[in-house]
Amino acid sequence: MAIGAVIFDFGNVLVGWDPENLYRRLIPDPEARRAFLRDVCSPAWNLEQDRGRSWAEAIAQLSAEHPQHAPLIEAFHACWDEMVSGPVAEGHDILERVVAAGIPAYGLTNWSAETYDTRQHHLPFVKHMEYVAVSGHLKMVKPDPAIYHHLLEQIDLPPAQCAFIDDNPANIEAARRLGIKAVHFRNDGTALEELRGLGLGI
Repeated sequence: MAIGAVIFDFGNVLVGWDPENLYRRLIPDPEARRAFLRDVCSPAWNLEQDRGRSWAEAIAQLSAEHPQHAPLIEAFHACWDEMVSGPVAEGHDILERVVAAGIPAYGLTNWSAETYDTRQHHLPFVKHMEYVAVSGHLKMVKPDPAIYHHLLEQIDLPPAQCAFIDDNPANIEAARRLGIKAVHFRNDGTALEELRGLGLGI
């Protein structure tokens, strides 16, 4: 079956994002910084904001558990923009090729509704997309199959006719289990050829 839609993850596929970008300034010691981002403002904690928990609730709860780190915890939201490092050139090149080929593009992102809604105007690539599934709006996150099913309903194509690009192996595997043609984005120049290998003329 010919690919009729391409689905893009956002973070580290189209726009760079890394808490280290902020916390290198706030916690200069590498070991202390790693411990903080592992044990306090952890990926699992941040994922709950992506799932729909408010930043106010998240910061209040975590600050109560780690009062000595309260200012650093508050910075995760207050200085969120410092975590963003700008466009990912390879991902943008692929998106531009997809759009130029007349293939519909879609977004599927784990992103807090609050931060997405206030910063969407800084994401010009969104205008090229038919629809964006934002986890914080939907109250479900990748790799939960439910969020993929939701997006497939919007696309209205069989999974085998959809290509998906994501930097997270767990999200890739979840998509493949549903029959979506998924490509692991490593920002090393290989994703375009993998997409072409699926038959995309881009």
